[in-house]
Amino acid sequence: MEEAKKQQLKDAAAKVRRLAVEGIHLAGSGHPGGSLSAADILTYLYFHEMNVDARNPGDPERDRFVLSKGHAAPALYAVLAVKGYFPEEELRSLRKIGGILQGHPDMRNTPGVDMSTGSLGQGISAACGMAAAAKRLGKDYRVYAVLGDGELEEGQVWEAAMFASHYGLDNLCAFVDNNNLQIDGTIDTVCSPYPIDDKFAAFGWNVLKIDGHDFGQMEEACEKARQCCGKPTVIIAKTVKGKGVSFMENMAGWHGVAPDRKQYETAMAELGGGN
Repeated sequence: MEEAKKQQLKDAAAKVRRLAVEGIHLAGSGHPGGSLSAADILTYLYFHEMNVDARNPGDPERDRFVLSKGHAAPALYAVLAVKGYFPEEELRSLRKIGGILQGHPDMRNTPGVDMSTGSLGQGISAACGMAAAAKRLGKDYRVYAVLGDGELEEGQVWEAAMFASHYGLDNLCAFVDNNNLQIDGTIDTVCSPYPIDDKFAAFGWNVLKIDGHDFGQMEEACEKARQCCGKPTVIIAKTVKGKGVSFMENMAGWHGVAPDRKQYETAMAELGGGN
């Protein structure tokens, strides 16, 4: 990947982080930690990898995306707004009654959202269904999903993994946002899903491991995923919870807490934005 493209993606991701933090602050609730850890992955997918067009969000030939870790919706909404699915000003209505941006993705009311998610473990199953439908209908679109590493504690994830492998869904690419933290602490102390790579490999997946904040590695991994035939691909992306905001980084306490005014101002200064 050319350096100019990397810088464009870095700039877009920084804006996504600022908008996500602002939305959560104004809402007084939300999930900043996992939104910030997944921001680079979401930015890469929407601004470089996926075949999508904000002017035609219902295009039947578009690639599909499922945010299986639905609580990271603020980052997804920010990406969709920057991409042009709806005005950025709409992000200020996050979690407001009557708004189009609820606490978790809602495909009925939010332009660009392909699947409603929130109950952990179910999003990846929906992604499998989309990929299976594409195979059945002879369509070329690809399906992407982002899961949390704590989400891997859900049994339905592994039912979906078995299904995807059995039906050879090589048009499915799942990212695991491996920030090693969930609401109650580190994932290895709460209910360890490690070794994540060996588990997916045992279920018949093509397994890749990357730095989840390195756009060059994302590009290489997605290219390998496209070249893999007969197997779904999982990209285990090592990330930092709360990435970009010093007092949130690697802190489980920032899983689902909104920053107050002073914390918001500090966060925005660190992310390069105004108050």
